[in-house]
Amino acid sequence: MNTGRLINFLVPAILLLALYSCNTQKQNADDQDKIVTTNVSVPDKLDIEEGTSISIPLRGKTNIKQDDQVVLRSAASTDFVCPIVSLKDGTSFEFNLTDGIVSGTYKIYIKRNSLNYYLGSISLNILQSLKIEPDPGTNIYGIVLSEGKGVPGVLVSDGELFTKTDEKGIYQLKSKKKWQYVFIVIPGGYEVPSQGVLPHFHSAVSGDVNTVDRKDFELIPVNNDNFTLFVLGDMHLANRTDDIKQFNAFSRSLNESIESVAGKTYVMTLGDMTWDLYWYSNNYEFPQYLNTVNTNYKNITFFHTMGNHDNDMNSVGDFNKAFHYTRDIAPTYYSFNIGKIHFIVMDNIDYNDVGTGSDLRSQYKRNYTAEQMQWLAKDLSYVDKSTPVFITSHAPVSSPSGATGWNDNYLNGANSTGEANMSEFISAVSSHNVHFLSGHTHNIFNRRHTEKFAEHNSGAVCASWWWSGHLTEGFHLSQDGAPGGYGIWKFNGAEFTQTFKAAGHDANYQFRAYDMNKVKEVLTASLGGSHKAWLPYVNAVQSFPANAILVNVWDYDSDWKVSISENGTELNVVPVAAYDPLHMYALTAARCKTAGANSTPGFLTSSWNHFFQATASSASSTVTVRVTDRNGSVFTETLKRPKAFTPSEYKNQ
Repeated sequence: MNTGRLINFLVPAILLLALYSCNTQKQNADDQDKIVTTNVSVPDKLDIEEGTSISIPLRGKTNIKQDDQVVLRSAASTDFVCPIVSLKDGTSFEFNLTDGIVSGTYKIYIKRNSLNYYLGSISLNILQSLKIEPDPGTNIYGIVLSEGKGVPGVLVSDGELFTKTDEKGIYQLKSKKKWQYVFIVIPGGYEVPSQGVLPHFHSAVSGDVNTVDRKDFELIPVNNDNFTLFVLGDMHLANRTDDIKQFNAFSRSLNESIESVAGKTYVMTLGDMTWDLYWYSNNYEFPQYLNTVNTNYKNITFFHTMGNHDNDMNSVGDFNKAFHYTRDIAPTYYSFNIGKIHFIVMDNIDYNDVGTGSDLRSQYKRNYTAEQMQWLAKDLSYVDKSTPVFITSHAPVSSPSGATGWNDNYLNGANSTGEANMSEFISAVSSHNVHFLSGHTHNIFNRRHTEKFAEHNSGAVCASWWWSGHLTEGFHLSQDGAPGGYGIWKFNGAEFTQTFKAAGHDANYQFRAYDMNKVKEVLTASLGGSHKAWLPYVNAVQSFPANAILVNVWDYDSDWKVSISENGTELNVVPVAAYDPLHMYALTAARCKTAGANSTPGFLTSSWNHFFQATASSASSTVTVRVTDRNGSVFTETLKRPKAFTPSEYKNQ
């Protein structure tokens, strides 16, 4: 080979090899200098006392150095640079907070030279420094503050024990930590901060009894002696049957009511906000529920009650099935005050010893567990006997039986010492004047058990699980024929009034009257496809005598009055248990007509007890229905008969 050509070949090759070697060495050096962020375990939330350092766990080597810096970037894109004070690579690193950092959510980075390496997001709750040493055995403690000062005498509970804050607002508990949360009993004249609709009156704690948890709470002074409570029965939001669209329409009605009243406003739910089966098949659980609710409601607090469908069907036992609820929503039982009223929320759906899977979802018992009853006694011991008490649970303690009777065995699951069914529960609260609010049935009833105990089964937001409006647009009806709606309780000190508002309707819409002659012509066997499940309804309708008038007064109680007159002459009015004709038309007939011959469709019309019947003397006389509610308000309708039974006659009344 020509020597010159060989030199011309080798020189560039040697230069390329040297350049490659330098680049490789530089790349190796860069790789060694690069921070391994995947091994950093940033907690989602952290309570941190001011003046102390934050420790971030590591799952392995990270190449973080002592002279690196931590950057916390706020939601407003303000960077706070914090020094690293100690490092155990592969185990943890600690840093101190710089001045100006307040409670909030931050993106966290490691800064090296001019580069920021993203580690994750962290929600910091900055706690005031407390110069106390918790008593021996204390494993939950903290301070209750209002406007920067400790509030004395505030009740605090872990679901078993109670304690009170001292003169400095500090509390201490020696807890078994079974429920893994702690909550304050909000005093009258205060509110707590909220995240969306959820009030911050409770906080999760570790399950380790040897770990000392500090949990602080804030109270906001308000004048809430005069307030309105909007009561929402079963929502069953699951992203099916157009439920979100229908709920949005419902929310517009409720928001109008909220905006129309003076004073403070609050919402109380009565359970089954979600639908356990569709947590999995539709990916719609509590985070999705909260997104839906927070989209529709602003600047109002929701207190929640737990329902049977708010339990995780894929967990075992009452405690584990409630985990998602207690993590995302609230304790299963707790109490609070608004103004001069004491509220107690309890859970009477008992899933003890129930296993996993959709086939076992209905295997719960209806009762109050012994631990709840023990806690209830302690709670009431702090409540003056002159204070009105409102207790909520998902299931009622009784149910209607026929036109005027009652089933006192509805709450019948107690089978261990200390557990409570209806009679034991009422006895346990008999020292106080109690109004008991529930859902579950998707129907409405009101009952005065004793002079001191009144029960109110409050209907359902979703009515018939959103089916009636899905099948027959414009008809949002519960199985008892009551329109989907909400209770409105107005409080003035210790005095209060109760009404029911049908969503999307005028406030005067309190009953529905039928000319049964015309109903018989429409509700025939063919309307429901002559399905075996439909025919009993047809028979019930056809059994009414000629010229019968049927009136559905859904929020009726013994303080209401119902009269029916024909051309000025009072008719004999009798209470009856009946099926609501409009619900039969809008839902039951529609479902039966499309169901298979051997299938049994669900969500069909219920026979219920708030119906009244009279018989006119002719088919063409004018009849006037006059209903007076518990507050003295009078509602009337004049039926010029024959009155047609058609959708146009009843839609959006």
